[in-house]
Amino acid sequence: MCEFCTKHGEGKIWYKNAANYAGDLLSDLNRRSYIETFLSSAFKEGFQTLGRLETIYQKKGRLPEAVRTALIKKAKQEHFGQVLPIEEISELVKNARTVVRMPCACRWDMEKKEVRCCYAISYGPEPWYNAIDMSYFGTTSDQGLESLSADIALQQMEEMEEQGAIHTIWTMMTPFIGAICNCSAEGCLAMSTLSKIHVETMARAEYTARVDETICSGCGLCDTVCHFNAISSITISGRSVSRIDPARCFGCGICRKSCSVNAISLVLR
Repeated sequence: MCEFCTKHGEGKIWYKNAANYAGDLLSDLNRRSYIETFLSSAFKEGFQTLGRLETIYQKKGRLPEAVRTALIKKAKQEHFGQVLPIEEISELVKNARTVVRMPCACRWDMEKKEVRCCYAISYGPEPWYNAIDMSYFGTTSDQGLESLSADIALQQMEEMEEQGAIHTIWTMMTPFIGAICNCSAEGCLAMSTLSKIHVETMARAEYTARVDETICSGCGLCDTVCHFNAISSITISGRSVSRIDPARCFGCGICRKSCSVNAISLVLR
């Protein structure tokens, strides 16, 4: 099991532990304060920090270890994510009391473009997102939260996956889980942090993808859709087949969609 499962899972996968969605977590004053300034602190300041660190990385080829460690520690304490395949996302959404779709703060800060690929979920009577000031997105403070049924939300997420988005869950002061995002490599702060300075502010899924080399056609389409450069080609008995590096794979399951011969499956890490 991952570090979060050990620390916050109480013997199970951490995001399946009901205590991490409990309404009483919202009574924590530090969490309430964090949520009130969440958009500016987690995103606006996050992109500014990434820009500074990218400059250091480009000059030195690495980050000082103390900086890297501090960045990961802060993320794990405040706003940390994990990649989940659609099957796990479906379970979380169907059990939620409320689901609202909202603009993605990453896309807004990068492009000043409203892309509604983030979903705030709540399981108790008081949704955490009531404290969010939506004027951050150029609307009035009470606009921008679109209430949805679980079925509609899942349909939208599945459509995003068809377009190449991966699904992630995010904490609002760990271990409280409050949001599901549907990310793309070009529009996500966490994925940019991974690709530009090689710092992981989101964990791999509890699964990894595996190729059945006996039926793989070697078309290479799975390689083209992978966000994490985890897929390569090898030659076996004169045949080109795909191979997935489990150390690089985040277990999102996107590669399964591209495989016309169903040679790719997800297995527990």
